[in-house]
Amino acid sequence: MSIRIRLASLYAGVLLASLLICGALLYREWVVEPQHERALLGLAPEDDVVVDLLQSVLWVGIPAILLGLGGGWLMMKKALEPVETLCKAVSAFNESNLSVRLSRTENGDEFDRLTEVFNEMADRLEGSFKQIREFILRASHELKTPLTIMRGELEVILEDQRTTDLHRESVLNELQEVQRLSRIVDGLTLLTKSEAGLVNLQNAPVRLDDLVRDAYDDAQILARESELLVQLSRCDPAQISGDQERLRQMLLNLVDNAVKFNSHGGSLMMELCTSRDIATLRISNSGPGLEPNSLTRIFEPFYRGDAAHSREVDGSGLGLAIVRWIVSSHSGTIHVQSAPGVITTVTVHLPIS
Repeated sequence: MSIRIRLASLYAGVLLASLLICGALLYREWVVEPQHERALLGLAPEDDVVVDLLQSVLWVGIPAILLGLGGGWLMMKKALEPVETLCKAVSAFNESNLSVRLSRTENGDEFDRLTEVFNEMADRLEGSFKQIREFILRASHELKTPLTIMRGELEVILEDQRTTDLHRESVLNELQEVQRLSRIVDGLTLLTKSEAGLVNLQNAPVRLDDLVRDAYDDAQILARESELLVQLSRCDPAQISGDQERLRQMLLNLVDNAVKFNSHGGSLMMELCTSRDIATLRISNSGPGLEPNSLTRIFEPFYRGDAAHSREVDGSGLGLAIVRWIVSSHSGTIHVQSAPGVITTVTVHLPIS
């Protein structure tokens, strides 16, 4: 029950109680005492007094209650409008929309003070998020140079003929870790810039079916080591508006995940179908799957499900976070369904241009 209804019910109760008290006092004043006085004087009681009193209550009291309720409802609606505005502002306030501010009435009442407190809180949060983004961007920028130097030196050692096989294997492992750190830094930079609105996306016609076929070819190459069966069951022609390179990155991340988190000798199914103005992409794999509590967090940066922790799976936990950003940037939606040990399906809906 909303606060407006509670206040209106309380207000109606007060009005009703007031009417009953007034009616009781009037009854005593107009009926009881006059009849008592007439009885003392030996006069006959008047029969029309009670009827007149009831008519007065009906014709005056009930309209007064209705007018009071209507006026009270309008007054409460007007008084609680700042609370409604504040609720909408808080609902719209999130990490990607920190610029929400409320206009103050400057009348100094409680609602005006609450608005001031909200705006101050929003300023502090926006400043904190800005500092975090700047720190991540600066740290990522500073890390890129030494990682590039380390990768170059390790590659030189690998190409040196004097490097022994044992040493080459150790250097190769170090090079893989450096490359993994580079991917993490690049992913962090991309996500941080996207949250700050610093990533410019192209908006051009893109043949999504061509990108899906390219991703299918990539999946066949990635699946060879695990001996996976890769199938493209359907690929309807679909043209959307967006950034071709980012959409290609989205597909590659999804395919890479479907291969990494799969069972040896399992299967990977891809499908692109269109219905009216929506293109639906489904990528399914026969891996260990996800528990229900993981489905709600799978798109969080650095979150990796139990399957990722229990196996030697290369990854940074940023791939699906980047995928979600790319999909939402193209006005699409993405969700995951999983039956652990049976099949896991990622479904992406994108509007057709």
